[in-house]
Amino acid sequence: MESPNFPIAPPEGPIGAPLASPEDSLPAPGGTPGNGTATSVPAPDIAEADIAEADIHGADIPATRVATPDVPASAVAAPKQRVVTSFAADLIGSMQSLMGTVVIAIFVITFIVQAFQIPSESMENTLLVGDYLLVNKLCYGGHGFGDHVMPYQKIARGDVIVFHYPVDPQQHFVKRVIGLPGDRLRMVNKRVLIDGKPLDEPYVRFIEPRNNLFRDDFPRVDIAAPRLAGDWWLQMTKLVVDGQLIIPEGHYFVMGDNRDNSDDSRYWGFVPQENIIGRPLVIYWSVRDWDRNPSASVEGRLYHLAYAVTHIFQLTRWNRTLRLVH
Repeated sequence: MESPNFPIAPPEGPIGAPLASPEDSLPAPGGTPGNGTATSVPAPDIAEADIAEADIHGADIPATRVATPDVPASAVAAPKQRVVTSFAADLIGSMQSLMGTVVIAIFVITFIVQAFQIPSESMENTLLVGDYLLVNKLCYGGHGFGDHVMPYQKIARGDVIVFHYPVDPQQHFVKRVIGLPGDRLRMVNKRVLIDGKPLDEPYVRFIEPRNNLFRDDFPRVDIAAPRLAGDWWLQMTKLVVDGQLIIPEGHYFVMGDNRDNSDDSRYWGFVPQENIIGRPLVIYWSVRDWDRNPSASVEGRLYHLAYAVTHIFQLTRWNRTLRLVH
């Protein structure tokens, strides 16, 4: 094995001595002055076999005979720079993924699906207080040119819909469509008639006897109801013909399934088509109405939240979770 750092003498001769420096050219004691040569010290005899053996066993080689390459400072700092660059790239990538998720979520909530909670008993037993719904916002279209191109559904009698409350559009209501544009509607002893024919309503729930003429024999223009909106009263009197309410174009008459305890079209009027948000798809979670009046204080709300989280399995109505809405 040959060493790349210095020449190796053949087996029969020693390695040549290194050249002397100018200071070494001074005459040594007892030497001949002015001969221009230095008194050299012969190098030790090291054979090729000895060098190979020293190399194999990891023996130290004199530092003067080992060439050490220069290491630039930039090469030493490179690992730290790569770590910083990698962290920055990961951070940027994470932010991009987060922003993409937020944009998709906003798009989905705005145009496709939105979650709602049922706060009242007006749709019992179809929907209960504590039901959480996913509402399909695309099923009826956007009331534009695309409605003639895309296979959107038409609003049908019996559909459960979510809409902006006409009296206060900031609120969202959920009711069932009973009357369509052009229908002639009336109620006789709580029974709905459309164009003189009784409507089959297996979903309806009655909890009180017949004791409210305006509610049970609608429309009644000779009787006022406590919850009746004044504007609706004036409009209704103009639309009642032969005891039947004529539903105008572009509007729908809606009522709750809990017919005796529902604030619906009987009291505030029609739902314009542009107010309709969509149709509930599924109850994705349902929780028992265990505390209707939580404390308004911060401590009360924190206790309410902590109790709900720690008792989620006991509060969840598992038989209603993931149930389709009809």
